[in-house]
Amino acid sequence: MLQTGIAKRMYQDHGLFIDGRWRDTGGGGTLDVVDPATGDVIGTAPSASKADVEEAIAAAQNGLLKWRATPAWTRADVLHAAANVMLARVEDCARRIVLETGKPIALARREWALSIDQFRWYAEEARRIYGRVVESRAPGGRIEVSHEPVGVVAAFAAWNFPAVLIARKVAPALAAGCSVIVRPSRETPGCAMLLVDCLREAGVPAGVVNLVIGPTSATYNPIMASPLVRKISLTGSTAVGQQMIRDSAATMKRVSMELGGNAPVIVFDDVALDGVLDICVPVKYANAGQVCVTGDRFYVHESLHDKFVSGFAARAKALKLGHGLDEATQMGPVINQRRVDAMEAIVADAKARGGKIEAGGGRPAGQNKGYFFAPTVISGLPDDSIALAEENFGPIAAITPFKDSDEVYTRANANDYGLASYVFTRSPARMREAAARIEAGMVGVNSFALAAAEAPFGGIKFSGMGREGGSEGIHDYMNVKLAQMTV
Repeated sequence: MLQTGIAKRMYQDHGLFIDGRWRDTGGGGTLDVVDPATGDVIGTAPSASKADVEEAIAAAQNGLLKWRATPAWTRADVLHAAANVMLARVEDCARRIVLETGKPIALARREWALSIDQFRWYAEEARRIYGRVVESRAPGGRIEVSHEPVGVVAAFAAWNFPAVLIARKVAPALAAGCSVIVRPSRETPGCAMLLVDCLREAGVPAGVVNLVIGPTSATYNPIMASPLVRKISLTGSTAVGQQMIRDSAATMKRVSMELGGNAPVIVFDDVALDGVLDICVPVKYANAGQVCVTGDRFYVHESLHDKFVSGFAARAKALKLGHGLDEATQMGPVINQRRVDAMEAIVADAKARGGKIEAGGGRPAGQNKGYFFAPTVISGLPDDSIALAEENFGPIAAITPFKDSDEVYTRANANDYGLASYVFTRSPARMREAAARIEAGMVGVNSFALAAAEAPFGGIKFSGMGREGGSEGIHDYMNVKLAQMTV
């Protein structure tokens, strides 16, 4: 099923990508890539040294000079060509996503499709970078407002969506005329290699896209110290984002931060209960709960609470766990042992606080290999328990009752995070009230579908700043210039 030989060859054909060429070795040695469903090493990837990264920065600066001078319509054609190449490689890329992340193959295909959407959308946005003319108060004058590429961009992406998180950064950067240095998670380098190779095949000029892989000391530090890198885009933890903001101050880099979440899901008493459960459970356990916008804390009206808990637990217990390459698998493993340990700590805290484990709570029976943790449901917790107060980033759903809307909005907003939130109700008045009163960058009403190329994705408070996607997304990669023209 794993096609081990193919998996081990994944990294030999690519490697680091600097100035338009693949390098199968790096000055930093190699790093092992592990299949989280088995714990087995599936290949070794080259690791960059500081010197490799400095070469990538220099190549990106040279690439920038060419790419920013390329007409927007030509840039758009290249992005469409990249989408076409990606479309032809769906199965190969989906399998690589599965092997590196553990997610089910259907979700991996979906992720690759969403990545293609980013390049399609921003190919068209490249043609719609509009300036404006403002009437000047100076006689014979006018004010021209234009947009220019911010410069060299460093894109740091997490492992949980190793293709689409990179696409969300690279596509708008290229559309705006920027060059890019991609630094993926060390858990998922192969997914980044494939995406970059699609760009290479599509005709992106040498130096415009570069890929470096390796530890923080070799990759992060040179990028943050370089005055040539003018923009940082991160998808990662809040702690890492805070450090990046501090480090970027020395060279005054622009930053976009898509950070952690602790999404509330509010279920009012007028819903069709089974229908809501049929939506909530698969979404909660997609990617083993390792999704920044997934619902962590479920606030259910007290009249429905007990039935909601029992229905949620029954559906969670029925999910089929296994290797993601098995088409029947509904949930795969978490990414590594550290995530297993984190889930066990959340469960231990819940038990200590009087919570009831309605489903799961530990490693599933019969799963002796890999990093599996059973779909878990917990009820009866206080609001300051870890499962409710913090992002669990795993397959744990904490369910708690509420009495009225004022109470639930207060509890939902009493949190440092503000990325995604969700509400289920049949009442149009409640729908609009929820969208207005919930403190988050995104609100899903009777839907979890927030991530789309045409929509701005991002959060507030400790969940970050800036937006990815939509017409808004390209502006984070451009500077605004004013020219006062007087004749």
